[in-house]
Amino acid sequence: MAPRPKQPAEVDAVGRAGAVLTGVLETLVAAAAPGATTLELDAIARTAIEDAGGTPSFRGYRGFPGSICASPNDLVVHGIPNRRRLVEGDVLSLDVGVTLDGWVADAARTVIVGGAGQADDRHLVETAERALAAAVAACRPGGHVGDIGAAVQACAGQAGVGVFPSLIGHGVGRALHEEPAVPNVGRAGEGPELVPGLVLAIEPMLTLGRPAVRTAGDGWSVFTIDGRRATHAEATVAITDDGVRVLTPWGPVAGAG
Repeated sequence: MAPRPKQPAEVDAVGRAGAVLTGVLETLVAAAAPGATTLELDAIARTAIEDAGGTPSFRGYRGFPGSICASPNDLVVHGIPNRRRLVEGDVLSLDVGVTLDGWVADAARTVIVGGAGQADDRHLVETAERALAAAVAACRPGGHVGDIGAAVQACAGQAGVGVFPSLIGHGVGRALHEEPAVPNVGRAGEGPELVPGLVLAIEPMLTLGRPAVRTAGDGWSVFTIDGRRATHAEATVAITDDGVRVLTPWGPVAGAG
């Protein structure tokens, strides 16, 4: 199915969901301290989303049991919240979806729990944030989806970290996952055109080790195949006539908690 560009009022509606989501992520980053559990973070997110009039987009999606995805260390994405207590130095990815008035926004941040962490971990988290910024900067009307993947791939390559080719971003809006697919590798000038009204969830996922994954028996949890740490940064953006509009603004989060 071809991507359906949104009208300006529809982009605004996704932006309102994104504003709620941004606040929830800021709350989660502050709460991701040593001793907390990801199940507690899940409850915090669900309450904050519902208090804002929204619903957690992930909860019940294809049977997913959580309101957020919480993925520490070698768990790349789709981590199911549980009672494991966070410890200082954990590299924790927090992925949140918010549905508000029928419109969906999706974003993720990675936090190093309890402090600055190891130098390699800081490098990984900061590279993912830079890759996300580069990918967003590549979103120009008349460009192509391949420009996004090429930007992520170049940033990761320059930093000496791996990109998971099998883990991708996507369109978002009326549904959590819409066309087009947004790979984190690619060639500039290839793929679907970036037209005004297209709304995308761009999400670099990087690792210190081999860029290959395995899925756990729960059917959700995606781990690095070699046990090395990974990170995830994501934003929802809209292509406009004037360039790109970020609907889930972000900032540095490494060292929070």
